[in-house]
Amino acid sequence: MANKRYACIGLYNPKSPENVGSVMRAAGCYGVASVFYTGKRYERARDFVTDTKKIHQDIPLIGIDDLKNILPLGCIPVAVELVDGARSLPEYTHPDRALYIFGPEDGSLDKEIRDWCEDVVYIPTQGCMNLAATVNVVLYDRMAKGNNTRSGPQFGREQVDPSAER
Repeated sequence: MANKRYACIGLYNPKSPENVGSVMRAAGCYGVASVFYTGKRYERARDFVTDTKKIHQDIPLIGIDDLKNILPLGCIPVAVELVDGARSLPEYTHPDRALYIFGPEDGSLDKEIRDWCEDVVYIPTQGCMNLAATVNVVLYDRMAKGNNTRSGPQFGREQVDPSAER
């Protein structure tokens, strides 16, 4: 159990229930452990309009005051933001245990948040994407890279021999 890999999501002041519902759907698709959010905008209008699979019944969605205060022990905070100095997602090696932090669709993550994150990554695009699309791309990248995490391919999962499935 000590070698468990997982991902959590932190949403900084998400704009709308549609954003959060879409993030919850992505969380369910990619096996996210929990989703945290800050701010009051979502609380005023929550209704999970786009959480058509009702993922909120399986994955905790927790409102908090400060994302820094919920960082699980041994978990690496990763800010996802299109800023100078961020690392390109295609070249990034994901931590085994990560808290991916996303800013609001109509704004950015505060520098104060980015400063306490161990890593800051960006998705190389011609412009910025919406919140749900960004979450989906980051989680897909993590899944697609599979065992290519910081601890290497032997950590937490057994190697699968592709020829054994033939």
